[in-house]
Amino acid sequence: MYQLIKKLLFRVQPEKIHHVVMRGMKTIYALPFGKNVLRAFCDVKTKGLERELFGLRFSNPVGLAAGFDKDAKYIDELACLGFGFVEIGTVTPLAQPGNDQPRLFRLPADQALINRMGFNNEGAAAAAKRLRRRKSNIIVGGNIGKNKNTPNEEAVSDYEKCFHALYDVADYFVVNVSSPNTPNLRALQEKEPLKQLLHHLQLLNAQKLKQKPILLKIAPDLTNEQLDDIIEIVQETKLAGIVATNTTISREGLATPAATIAEIGAGGLSGLPVREKSTAVIKYIHQRSQGSIPIIAAGGIFTAADAQEKLDAGASLVQVYTGFIYEGPAIVRKICAGLGR
Repeated sequence: MYQLIKKLLFRVQPEKIHHVVMRGMKTIYALPFGKNVLRAFCDVKTKGLERELFGLRFSNPVGLAAGFDKDAKYIDELACLGFGFVEIGTVTPLAQPGNDQPRLFRLPADQALINRMGFNNEGAAAAAKRLRRRKSNIIVGGNIGKNKNTPNEEAVSDYEKCFHALYDVADYFVVNVSSPNTPNLRALQEKEPLKQLLHHLQLLNAQKLKQKPILLKIAPDLTNEQLDDIIEIVQETKLAGIVATNTTISREGLATPAATIAEIGAGGLSGLPVREKSTAVIKYIHQRSQGSIPIIAAGGIFTAADAQEKLDAGASLVQVYTGFIYEGPAIVRKICAGLGR
């Protein structure tokens, strides 16, 4: 059914149809028995998939990656689709429009997306306000970043502001220094600035009555030497774990014509082309750390087999984004059913 509907949806500009579909789902949810309708088609019935991680209990290991519900507008509706957790953001201290449109592009031949959204969001305070009103008890992660106009030398302050704004309403945090769409952001993945940022956040965390898990989201384009530095820093700062991985800046091996790719221009590539690279990063981190670092996997997960590949590589949880768009709202139910078997 969804594959037929998808043909119509894919005729509309990606960012526009995203808002149309999500507003439609919100309308259905608000109707009498609306949430029952959503759950009937999408909710996960498989038992035995619960996970305990970071001191949190996940109803199943399949979450929604950051970038889909940037401003926490659809948490209750997404909970009805069976997700074990939802990660909002990336959230910045101040609202910002992001990059110029169009900034989201489909590559159907590759089952992929290219985006250069640029952390468009309404700011940390707005996201926190919505999370306080949510009715579901689904686990929510807060993916945090810096504003575009904040120089890297002052980035720590932006992450601190987001941490404080979301502390009471987020179950865990993800530090995003790996998006390719904010100028110079990836420079924060270098050893010294990253160590400084994470040490500061953990110091703030230690001052709280109840500490929240803080994870680091990394790019799939890091060298093994850079991954070794990441592992060392995560262990030194006692972070809760790693999200692997963000989008890639690589364009290797795509079926989409090179001229089309050149016309689209800059942005992060997600979807099936990232699957192997993401799995390789997860396997490397898991082996080098001797399994001591919990990993949330993201990158090219469309099916139960894709999810199992990530789990076998060393991940504890998985996240979907591009797969959700290509496979439809029943993706969580299908993946969980496959994992259950």
